[in-house]
Amino acid sequence: MQQKFIFGRVIETGSWVHQLDPRSKMTAMALFAVIVVMLQSLTDFIVVTATSQIVLYSTRIKLTTYWRAVRPLKYLMLFIFLFQIFLESGGELLVSWGPIQIYSGGILTAVFTVWRMFLFVSFTALLTFTTAPAKLTQGLEDILKPLSIFRISAQKIALMLTIALRFIPTILEETQRIVKAQASRGADLKELPWKDKAKTMIALLVPVTVCAFRRAEDLVNSMESRGYQLDAPRSKYFILTWQKQDTLFLSIFVLLGILVFFI
Repeated sequence: MQQKFIFGRVIETGSWVHQLDPRSKMTAMALFAVIVVMLQSLTDFIVVTATSQIVLYSTRIKLTTYWRAVRPLKYLMLFIFLFQIFLESGGELLVSWGPIQIYSGGILTAVFTVWRMFLFVSFTALLTFTTAPAKLTQGLEDILKPLSIFRISAQKIALMLTIALRFIPTILEETQRIVKAQASRGADLKELPWKDKAKTMIALLVPVTVCAFRRAEDLVNSMESRGYQLDAPRSKYFILTWQKQDTLFLSIFVLLGILVFFI
């Protein structure tokens, strides 16, 4: 199960993207998300896709690895695609079969929606593939520091993100252990029909949720026993430094946004 779930792992290749400051990558991701939302024409999508592919290729990570990160969302993408086709009524009528009517505008909207989702997920995967979770949370904490004016603790948000990222492999291990326990008792998921598989997966939610809450309670008790206090002054394990290559990386997406805006 952990081998199939690749999203969120760090894949070290020593590329220049790996060496960037996490703040520059997170800011670039935010700009990229805005750019993806702004896309309207086919030319916009081609330009942004080509640019993103160049950035992904520069990480020295195989493009098939990014596809593996997007693949778990294929059924959601298919649902969104069909939803847009059957409910969007713009453009020319192409197919009319009883209550089912398909328009050219619906197909175009469906393609663009799935394309947007693919671009956003693949670039999010780049962020997690090239940045360690500790650096990611520290960069997020530094970015959110201005929110202290509104009495919003950036340290709390960073701590929640750190714990959430750390709990992903833990919950996967618990799920895999429970699945193996059920298989040893004759309830092998691979041999069950789809209907029974769905029932078994729903039944897994209860023990997995209980184990997650138990581990969370143990974590809280261990942190309290060690005297951990939120918003207390503490040193940083990583010293983040902004370099010229970070400015260059961020400038790529600023220029990309300006280009898309004028197109």
